[in-house]
Amino acid sequence: MAGAAVGGAETYFADLVTALARAGLDQRAAIRIDPARSRTLLTAGLPVQQLRFGSWFDFGTRRALARAFANDRPTIVQSWMSRATQRMPSGPFVHVGWLGGYYAPRTFRDCRHVVGVTPDIARHLRDGGFPPERVHYLPTFATAQPAPAVARATLTTPEDVPLLLALGRLHAKKGFDVLLQALTRVPRAWLWIAGDGPLDAELRALAVQLGVADRVRFLGWRTDREALLAACDACVMPSRYEPFGTVMIEAWAAQRPLIAAAAAGPKGLLRDGTDALMVPIDDADALARAIARVIESADLAAALAGAGFAVYQDRFTEAAVVRQYMDFYQRIAA
Repeated sequence: MAGAAVGGAETYFADLVTALARAGLDQRAAIRIDPARSRTLLTAGLPVQQLRFGSWFDFGTRRALARAFANDRPTIVQSWMSRATQRMPSGPFVHVGWLGGYYAPRTFRDCRHVVGVTPDIARHLRDGGFPPERVHYLPTFATAQPAPAVARATLTTPEDVPLLLALGRLHAKKGFDVLLQALTRVPRAWLWIAGDGPLDAELRALAVQLGVADRVRFLGWRTDREALLAACDACVMPSRYEPFGTVMIEAWAAQRPLIAAAAAGPKGLLRDGTDALMVPIDDADALARAIARVIESADLAAALAGAGFAVYQDRFTEAAVVRQYMDFYQRIAA
């Protein structure tokens, strides 16, 4: 994994490999230098090698990987996203590429198998020339470990207001500017935004400009998502671009009603009006109406949360996804 310090794919990488370790899979991890991620993996009992995963002229990473593969003789090597895949040396193992988005299929041309986290990403790979038998859909999972709710008072938020939660990088793709605009039309609601990224200052300034800064709390990047979800009344995902969006199943796992913009990932998974409310991308008015419907109707909120939790239990638990990965690895190793 050569990803950034924070991000959805990076978080899921740690979640999956530690879950596979609990299931008994013998693994080694090679990651971009990141002491915090290294500690997480070491705590789970995984040997970790930290490498630069730098530019094209970083020949040291490729040589270090080649030495590690020669020593450990892995049956399967899985590279996460494009940078790690591009730095991979060849060897007598089955190379699996993992995609959490619509990366150029040619980047993964040397992979024996490719994994997409949605059926549509798998289609994208097939359309890009991969033989169907080498393309696989394996979903992500979310944990449903109960956690005490974050005390609203610690974030100067009243106990009696409808509280919205948005999770993700502060990037234009995530559409948090649209959510702030929608908040102006729902004067009772308060909002927590958990994440960091390049638009931090811009979004804070927008909240002031729109007159909603007193009802918005920017929390920075958090690792206590279960506790945040336990504190909120609804989860909102206003993304302009979202290949999948683990936030969806995290909200379902926490039994919280979900409101999402109709990006590719949500459109492929959510059932509008049944397990979530979907609105058009970049439509602050529609988003505000959907938020108002949820916070004004306890029956609707409960129905959405209950239906989402049922989907989560059926398809997106740790046990269900780990079982699929173990079966997949056994098949390709054979």
